[in-house]
Amino acid sequence: MASRGKVLVSRRGHSWTRERLTERFDCVIAEPDDVLAMDEDARAAITGFATLMSPVTPALIDALPNLEIIASFGVGYDHVDAAHAAERGVMVAHTPDVLDDEVADTAIGLLLNTLRELPRAEAWLRAGKWQSDGAYRLTPLTLRGRTVGIFGLGRIGLAIARRLEGFGVAIHYHNRSQRADVAYPYHATLADLAEACDTLVSVAPGTAETRHAIDAAILEKLGTDGVLINVGRGSVVDETALAGALTAGAIAAAGLDVFEDEPNVPQALLGAPNTCLLPHVASASVATRQAMGQLVIDNLAAWFAGDAPLTPVPETAGLTR
Repeated sequence: MASRGKVLVSRRGHSWTRERLTERFDCVIAEPDDVLAMDEDARAAITGFATLMSPVTPALIDALPNLEIIASFGVGYDHVDAAHAAERGVMVAHTPDVLDDEVADTAIGLLLNTLRELPRAEAWLRAGKWQSDGAYRLTPLTLRGRTVGIFGLGRIGLAIARRLEGFGVAIHYHNRSQRADVAYPYHATLADLAEACDTLVSVAPGTAETRHAIDAAILEKLGTDGVLINVGRGSVVDETALAGALTAGAIAAAGLDVFEDEPNVPQALLGAPNTCLLPHVASASVATRQAMGQLVIDNLAAWFAGDAPLTPVPETAGLTR
């Protein structure tokens, strides 16, 4: 299904998706700065934007007078000013659901790696130290007997919780509101959740309200055996406070897949022996990223066929043509 105009596609990002977008639609491959430099007619021809994680600012939205839909690659869409898009009557869609299981699997793996130091144990073996120095040390941390608090019990958070049930740990959670479909203990504040748990798994989105929500005070409540896992957004964690807590022994360890200024990771976290760090790979399998890309395409195709997109974001879900 062809669009009624041109579809802007990010120059950077998932190449498989970009290639298939160009097969399906009349595309302009460019980054936001390129668009702002285009002439008026070129900008007026663009009716759709497939952002493969390029930022979509109010200035960019306003520069495209006939923009109808922004289809974003990823479940998180904090790089898109969805509120401004809604004011302009521009639909915004994202790619939830198709990556939930992959991210949940990664969260569990990151938790186990952080607690049991499995990457360090492998490095010990590969360096020949098992032969020269003997067995790797007994890990001071374990998943046994832990109470895990999930910050953000949405689709991914719930998938993580279901997996954790199999490990026999206690599960608590904090959301903006209590869910009626789960029996896990609910805490009305993040501070209350941290007080009740020794392991905090953050799956929270990156918003103004959640920025640095996990600060020194929250980390202190986890206790000296506390562990932080973050597979949500890096901005949720005050990284300076986290580095200080790890150095001072206020918490025991942290496993992070996301950072506030990616791909830049603070040296204090890189140098900490009690961290397990990943380069934002939670959904990064070929199958999952292709499923995300296909949903970007399907959202655009549905819109240009005259239907609602399959997965609109809440800010624009009520928009009509």
